[in-house]
Amino acid sequence: MRFRLLIFVLFWAITRVQAQQDSAKTTLTLASMYNSNINYYGQVTTEKYPYILFNATLRLPSGLYFSGGGYKLLNFGPILSETDLGIGYDHDFSDKLTAGIAYSHSFFPSNSPLLQAANSNNINASSAYTWPWFKTDLSVDFAFGKQNDIFLSFDNSKEIELGTVFGSNLISITPAFTITAGTTRFYESYLVEKSKKQHSNGNGKSSSAPGIVNGTTVEIVENSTSQFKLLAYSFKLPLNWSSGNFLAEASYQFSLLGNRKEAEVKHQQSFFGLAVYYQF
Repeated sequence: MRFRLLIFVLFWAITRVQAQQDSAKTTLTLASMYNSNINYYGQVTTEKYPYILFNATLRLPSGLYFSGGGYKLLNFGPILSETDLGIGYDHDFSDKLTAGIAYSHSFFPSNSPLLQAANSNNINASSAYTWPWFKTDLSVDFAFGKQNDIFLSFDNSKEIELGTVFGSNLISITPAFTITAGTTRFYESYLVEKSKKQHSNGNGKSSSAPGIVNGTTVEIVENSTSQFKLLAYSFKLPLNWSSGNFLAEASYQFSLLGNRKEAEVKHQQSFFGLAVYYQF
């Protein structure tokens, strides 16, 4: 009941708190991305899952926007690994301060290996402030479904223009440092589902799934996942090439993980990504 109330309040806020109409036009942004491994607020599984992602976002002049997309794990299953639909609202309070609120729902197949499969709903509140030398973003996420989790992300970034090539094509980098904290109740569901799959395959209990006894999560894991704690420090360095309405990006991300429950997961993780965006 409380989840329905939260969703109702979100939609009420989006429809009631409308920004003043301006001369901006409605835009449609299409995006496609490849990444060497998937992560959920900095957390990864023992298995490596490279993926491709597709997304479309329709943004109205009022600040209201709608989005939809999905991604495919390249080494798991013949179908899409996740699809999602979302609605949100952004407002510019000034040239320096912006804020927004959004809701999204994700659809996962029954055999999904993803950490986030237990949290099919997400409510996000965010704000950003542009200082003279860098930009600060603060984001709070309430993820819920089979499990309930809350996440807090603090990000500092700086866009640095490197120059132009072939006329007006702009080359830039946007180094960013992010600290992510939160609960990890979703991890309980991941361990349980992983244990079920291993038992159904006749493999018995796996040493890579600690905390599982006869298919249930022991109390020590439950207590740990309910604690609000540091999840990851991340440094990302994207190299951007923009030309008119087109943007291409190549990025490298290095993360230090705070969650060490999975003994086989490296505490240091590297991610490589490629992405393209086009706005109509």
